[in-house]
Order: sequence, then C-alpha cells, then structure tokens
Amino acid sequence: MKHLSLFVLFVPMVASAAIQEPVKTDAGQLSGVAGKNPEVRVFKGIPFAAPPIGDLRWKAPQPVAHWDGVRAADTFGSQCVQGGAGGGARGGAKGGAPKGGAPKDGAAKGGGARGGAGGVSGSEDCLYLNVWTAAQSASEKRPVLVWAYPGGYTQGNGASPAFDGEALAKKGVILITFNYRVGAFGFFAHPELTKESPHHASGNYALMDLAETLRWVQKNIAAFGGDPRNVTIAGDSAGAAMVAMLTGSPEGKGLFRRVISESGAWMGLGVSKMTTLASAEQNGVRMAAALNANSLAELRAKSAAEIQGGGRGGGPVVDGWFIPEDLSKTFEAGKENEVDILVGSNQDEGTFFGGPQMAAQFSAQAKMRYGDLGESYLKVYPAGSDEEATQSSLASFRDALGFHQRKWAQLQEKRGKSKTYVYYFTHDPTPGPNSRGATHGAEAPYVFQNPGRAMWTDLDKQLSDTISSYWVNFATTGDPNGKGLPKWPEYREKSSPHRMVLGDKVEVEPANDAAHLAWWESYYQKLLKQ
Repeated sequence: MKHLSLFVLFVPMVASAAIQEPVKTDAGQLSGVAGKNPEVRVFKGIPFAAPPIGDLRWKAPQPVAHWDGVRAADTFGSQCVQGGAGGGARGGAKGGAPKGGAPKDGAAKGGGARGGAGGVSGSEDCLYLNVWTAAQSASEKRPVLVWAYPGGYTQGNGASPAFDGEALAKKGVILITFNYRVGAFGFFAHPELTKESPHHASGNYALMDLAETLRWVQKNIAAFGGDPRNVTIAGDSAGAAMVAMLTGSPEGKGLFRRVISESGAWMGLGVSKMTTLASAEQNGVRMAAALNANSLAELRAKSAAEIQGGGRGGGPVVDGWFIPEDLSKTFEAGKENEVDILVGSNQDEGTFFGGPQMAAQFSAQAKMRYGDLGESYLKVYPAGSDEEATQSSLASFRDALGFHQRKWAQLQEKRGKSKTYVYYFTHDPTPGPNSRGATHGAEAPYVFQNPGRAMWTDLDKQLSDTISSYWVNFATTGDPNGKGLPKWPEYREKSSPHRMVLGDKVEVEPANDAAHLAWWESYYQKLLKQ
C-alpha cells in the first residue's frame, strides 16, 4: 500500500491565494503541495480505487479504504506495471502507440515488480490520480479536465512531467491525471474471468479505471473548487481512443459533458473492426498456457513480473457490457453519449511509426488486408518504387487517422445538440535534418505548454498559448473561441466541413482531399457490413 503521512493534531494553513486545506474527500482528508506558481496547489497520489492486487487482479476497481487524519498528497503514486517483454517499445496496432520516455518507477510497491527485472517496472498498486487546482475556495465550480495518457495500452502514467497540469490550472481548469492499468493487467480476457464477472465480460480493466476516476470526480471534485457537472475528458493516441470508447459506452453516461481526442478514436489509430470477446479470450488462454497456468487462481498467484513477461495484452474488447458492440455500429446508430467534441490529427502522424517500405511487400500487404479493395487502394496510394511505397505508407497512415477523426465529427454532429470542432496540427517542433515533422503526439507539449527539452522559439510559445487557450475554453463552455483567438467554426458536414489548422499560421481550411477520404469511406462501409 502507498505510505500515508498523517497529521492529526495540527495542519498548517496554506496561503490565502490557494484553496483552504485540508480538503475533505469521501475517503478522508488531504493536504497538497505548492506548484511552481504559489497560486496552484497540487495533490499527488490520491487513491481512487483499492489496489488491484491478489484476488482483485483483473477485476473492476473496488472502493478505497477510509483513512484517519490528514493524508499528505505530496508524492505521485507508482506507475502501473509495464516494460519488459509485455510492453515498452511496441505500440498497439489498433489502439495507440508508445510515446517513448515514460518515466520509470524503480521503487515498485505492493504487488509490484521490484528492481526492474527484465526491464519490468511499476506496481499493481497503482490506481492513483493527481489534481492541479488554482481555485481559492470550494465554491468556485471551475471546469474540470481529465487527461488520459498515451502509450499504446502498454506504458505511460499520470505522473509524467510532460503532462504537468500547472499551466492549464493557471488558465482556469482543474487538471486531473490518473493511472490506468496497462498491458496484460489492463486488457486481458479469459473464459474464467468472463464466467466470474457479474456482467459476463472480461478484458477492459483500463477503461474501468477511467470510468472510476470520473466517478471519483463526481463525488469529490467540488471540494477542490471544481464543477462535477462540467467535466471534459481528453487524451492523446491510446488515451484518445479510450475517451472515445467511453463516449460510446453506456458506462460513461452522465460522467462527462465534453471530449477532446488527439489522434485517436474508438477504432484506434486507423480504420478497423474492434476485437471480439471470443478472440480476446483465445489470446488469454494462450497466454495462460505459456505461463503454465491451468486456472484463473494459478494466474492470480503468478507474480506481476511473470504476468508482464508472459504477454502484453490485446487492447479494448467488445465485451458485451462495457463495450456492448463494435462501437462503429454504436456511433452509426447515434447511440453514443451526447457530448461536445473537439477532435483532430497531425500532418505527419506516420513518421512516429513508419520506416522505409519495399514496393512489392507494400503491394502484397495491401491486397491481403483490403481484399477486393486492394487494387483501388494502390491507385490512391501507389507503390511503383520503394520510395513511392514509403511515401504512400506515410500518407495512408495520416489519411486513415484523419478520416477516423472526421467520421467521429460527422456522426457526433448528427446527435443534434452536440458541438463539434475539428483541427489539423501542422507545426514542425524540431525542424532540421532529423525532423519527423508534425508527427504523432507532437501537439501534446503545446497543449500543456510544456516544451520539455526542446528549445522553443517565440512562434512555439505563441502557438502553445493559442492551443492551450482553445482547449481550456472548450472545456469551460463547449466552444474553443475566445478573445484574441482566430475564429474556429463548428464542423458541419454539409454547410461547413472545415477544420482549424494549428500550425505556423492558425487558420481555417476545408477538410478536403476528397479522393483519399472517399477510399477510406468505402473501406469503412465494408467493415460495417461484416
């Protein structure tokens, strides 16, 4: 269990510019720490569920044990188990990709993989969240922004310096990051798990962690100066896919009003069908066999390092409960939650993943994957030479992800009351001979106003201020526009199919490229019939 620092007799008061402490939650009282700016208070390592260890491994989040006194929320909780053979450099083909450089927590705690054996780090005792607030009182009712990190469903954590929430808190939102289970702990289905579940479902534990975080927000955020009726969920890559899936899930109803999805949606990073429960269960059986486990009890008796070494999990599952059906059908039928959305993608998405292609192999793979649409695909994305195949591969990845985001905008618009905004990020943060352009994930530092190791120019700083203001405005009112910002029109498929270009120049342009979009539409319609 995470160590508790308790102060029962005396709690020092913080400066009057910050919210009064201790802050009372449903599980106990908390004290925070000052941010770099004294107007911001940070509450780190708040448990939102019981540690999912022992018999709670592969179960929905369970209630937190109450504590007495005042818990010092001054240290981030451990990241969830990751690394080794079960995660790290590889990204999820359907749901996201790693973003490299996720900090490792070598001091694994209860149920964790200590010492980083085989590159494994973190702990199963990892269900903690963090709050950044500049509210001065509990009565302010500030908008709340909950961030789901990227990482291909195999890595990442809410304590990453890249997602420090101080800048956004200073602009008016209460920013929350959280840990969700990854790899074989976050996405693992098995017939015995399905049988023991009251919902006859298994596989989507990371999504349950997201939903449980939002339930914690509903119960507790008012004490931090937040408005539980004005919650936006946001994410990048795998995190973007997760918030999209919660938009389509009945388990998300009433937990949030708005969604920001950066380069990912319910089909992942492209256009595909979701994994069925039967397929996921088969993968689980194979993993159990590889671990010489003949029962669920034996699987739960394995150490975290053994489980992590045995497989990486398979991503979200159509389990019949949390995700009742392939979400393309849900969104097509207008059965998703009616929420405002701000979605988009980047100009050079594929440079994060792709390398040189061989023309013959590219063509063969296209025909195998797309079947009777393979020939038409190669007309849109030709492969007459290795160089042309390489460029087509990058363009195909970019267009598939862009189509997916636009499709979400089209379908959400049909809900009638939903506001819909689409962006296209084109700025190159690291121009030069080693540039990858506006690659996958390149927009995130601009959202958080956090350059990391990069040397930002005045243009970078101005663009970051603009983007973060758009995001905060949207989280506040459902409209990204504000004083001094270029006007961003709502997306309307028939009357205004425009997107906001976030680049060296911030301006509106038509979401065009009809030939490429038309091909992806034909493939998408084919998948819907399967």
